[in-house]
Amino acid sequence: MKKYYFVFCKDDVLLMPLDDGSFTIPCQEEPPTEVKPWTHIMNISPMADGTKVVTYQIEMPPADSELQPYPLRQSYYKLPRELYLKAGKCQELLYWDRNTKYCGVCGAPMRMDTDISKKCTECGKEIWPQLATAVIVLIHRGDEVLLVRAKNFRTDFYGLVAGFVETGETLEEAVAREAMEETGVTITNIRYFGSQPWPYPCGLMVGFHADYVSGEIHLQRSEIAKGGWFTRDNLPTIPEKLSIARMLLDDWLEYS
Repeated sequence: MKKYYFVFCKDDVLLMPLDDGSFTIPCQEEPPTEVKPWTHIMNISPMADGTKVVTYQIEMPPADSELQPYPLRQSYYKLPRELYLKAGKCQELLYWDRNTKYCGVCGAPMRMDTDISKKCTECGKEIWPQLATAVIVLIHRGDEVLLVRAKNFRTDFYGLVAGFVETGETLEEAVAREAMEETGVTITNIRYFGSQPWPYPCGLMVGFHADYVSGEIHLQRSEIAKGGWFTRDNLPTIPEKLSIARMLLDDWLEYS
């Protein structure tokens, strides 16, 4: 029976080129690369059409193979959306598997119990993959929006106020807190836009629109390099298409 084989080499996913110049994930009966006796092949939830999915990691790119390695982010522009999303899930589970070899309670080895859970071989503690939930918000002030450039951005583009949800917070409380911490502004009318898996390495991004109330911009210099109000006519470089930050901006540009 054919399966989709999502094979990762470090942070790259191996893609199969097609004759028309597009790419796909290998779908065949046997693994597309050599599999070592110790390779952990993980079963993943099937595709929408029922095709089975497995994933595993290799140490070195396969020699003499047509498969081409691409960073997961770049694969967004190479793969159909359904395959990109599944690749993200595979990478998250491989990351979880690598980081949960031993029990956090007693230190004994963990073993797979179901496709998405492990159990300690000694004390029986069970664990499941955990998501790091983050919020991201596009703040409006009339015909302007507040954009920021985080210090960890690799290129000179501006994004949105964002941050992780803390224990005991609602999503809306996290949005208001991050806006105040990062920029010094007070917001209101916080409204849900949508959410997005963010497998870099194991996140869930929850997007919101919100309206400015008061406050001058005072950037959190430990995290934010630049920030300011922008209209649609003077936008800086904005995030790429794969991110929910861009989806929020595109929504504003389309309906403002």
